[in-house]
Amino acid sequence: MLTDSHAHLADERILPVAEQVVERAAQAGVTTIVSIATGPDDWEADLALAERFPGVYATCGIHPHTATMASEDAFARMRERLAHPRVVAVGETGLDYHYDFSPRDVQRDSFARHLQLSRETGKPVIVHARTADEDLRALLREAGRGTVGVLHSFSSGRALLEDALAMGWYASFSGMVTFKNYDGADFVRMVPADRILVETDTPYLAPVPHRGKTNEPAFVAHVAGRCAELRGEDPAELAARTTENARRFYALDPHPVDQARTISREREM
Repeated sequence: MLTDSHAHLADERILPVAEQVVERAAQAGVTTIVSIATGPDDWEADLALAERFPGVYATCGIHPHTATMASEDAFARMRERLAHPRVVAVGETGLDYHYDFSPRDVQRDSFARHLQLSRETGKPVIVHARTADEDLRALLREAGRGTVGVLHSFSSGRALLEDALAMGWYASFSGMVTFKNYDGADFVRMVPADRILVETDTPYLAPVPHRGKTNEPAFVAHVAGRCAELRGEDPAELAARTTENARRFYALDPHPVDQARTISREREM
């Protein structure tokens, strides 16, 4: 039993074949998928998927790449959508100074407002961090208290991870842990057992042996297996623990859903 804690099912490469992707995940033992929003353009599609498939949940947020879309109206709409029971988190938000697709001051303002929205709603925040550790650490210290969050697909520095863990935050690892040149093994081992998550970041970062292909939630087992190897733990135990952690973090239904049977019944109707 596995949970993909971070996938983009509304991505244009995945959405047209979402039913098949969810079914393959179920057949691979992935009972739960959290479909992560990156901006207003995919909020409705993510929620529609969550309403259709019992084991799929949605989020609502604005990625740092599109932080210029973080208007007053957008935040008002986000607040409304976060009241929906199938919308389980704020984000994806954060800072990305590698690509700088949005001005840095706009990214910082958007991220701070997401943190505030997380405090207001009581829903956790999903954080993207790339080449922006110092500013991200400062914002967490200034505005992050009172929130619960996750550093997703973690690939940043030790100081950021230490700060986040000290605040009680979670860290999630993606297919990068399976890459030959991966140098973050110490970080995988640093995260407490009750705060580690695994993800695919579908459709990006497909793990070995699927590297170079379009990623999908069915492949999260490879991520979990490699994390278990790096931590010296039993793969089945880590799979169960990360699923339990994801359910606690996102406040999900504690009873996993058999997606394959659900899809089969839909086809028979």
